Amino acid sequence: MSGTYNAYLMYFLYNTPSQFDQMIMQAYSTHRFCVAPMMDWTDRHCRYFLRLFTKHTLLYTEMVTTGALLYGDAERFLRFNAAEQPVALQLGGSDPDELAKAAIMGEQAGYQEINLNSGCPSDRVQRGKIGACLMAEPTLVAECMAAMKEAVAIPVTIKCRIGIDEIDSLEHLSHFVETVSATGCHCFIIHARIAVLAGLSPKQNREIPPLDYERVFAIKERFPDLEIVINGGIKTLEESRHLLENVDGVMIGREAYQNPNLLARVDQQLFDSDYPVMSQEDVLAQFIDYAKNELRQGTALKHMTRHVLGLFQGQPGAKRFRRYLSENAHKQDAGIDILETAGRLVLNSNSLMETPIQEVLC
Repeated sequence: MSGTYNAYLMYFLYNTPSQFDQMIMQAYSTHRFCVAPMMDWTDRHCRYFLRLFTKHTLLYTEMVTTGALLYGDAERFLRFNAAEQPVALQLGGSDPDELAKAAIMGEQAGYQEINLNSGCPSDRVQRGKIGACLMAEPTLVAECMAAMKEAVAIPVTIKCRIGIDEIDSLEHLSHFVETVSATGCHCFIIHARIAVLAGLSPKQNREIPPLDYERVFAIKERFPDLEIVINGGIKTLEESRHLLENVDGVMIGREAYQNPNLLARVDQQLFDSDYPVMSQEDVLAQFIDYAKNELRQGTALKHMTRHVLGLFQGQPGAKRFRRYLSENAHKQDAGIDILETAGRLVLNSNSLMETPIQEVLC
């Protein structure tokens, strides 16, 4: 069977939900497994690529500020491919009226959820009163959430930290959750680290403050009717399964981006799905078809290929794959042949042509 024919067959099987899979989606939390919103990473090309591995994982956009939507190129920021669904829009802002207007725009664009960023520790967003600094003002956050919930019919959720600076206790976090949930917000995605707003960079804030999963577990115990999703330091599906014993969902960030094969068995292992596991060849073939269409619309190849560098992580030829794309995809006249050639470099070096993605999870 040719690689092209096999790719088309897998596409048909993978994109035709069975009744069993539809029942699964109704049985499990919509946030059971999520990929985090990541600035400069989870754009529409990245999300399309990640969706090729998993149909049930909830994907998030990069944070989009209310100013970008209300006063900038809203079409560019809101654009996505229907194949990315389910996908949620994360907003950054602190003005209730502006957030309500931006939420309406997100709903009209077709997003299935609006999420408020109350966890980003960046100095840049703090100056705009966006992100983790909002945890010091739970009443304002509640006003923002109430405005959005009144404006749209889709779910409105929040992503936050377990604390910031000196506001660092279970009682403080409980007060925040209680205040915000009073607006009808049902889902809290909690990064299990505090954010140090002065003195640490965003990268350091992802690594230096210690993880405190127990505090997130305690929030679930105190608010059993809320949907609590845990984020921070999660690298495998085995860890995810363990955490799901205490919370409703898990969210993985950079590990999913740098090692996307992690997502290959999410549907089967966390959702009991009967979808076939995609091979790396099939993923690449489908992404090449996507890239061809985007190139015809004027998208530069480099904006797409930067997201696939981890496709063959740990496999023979992976380094050559990454190097060829890094050295050639940025060229002004770069066409689809660059991605096809990179694929041949790695696929010809091993027996992946008919091999399912290896389990890299445990």
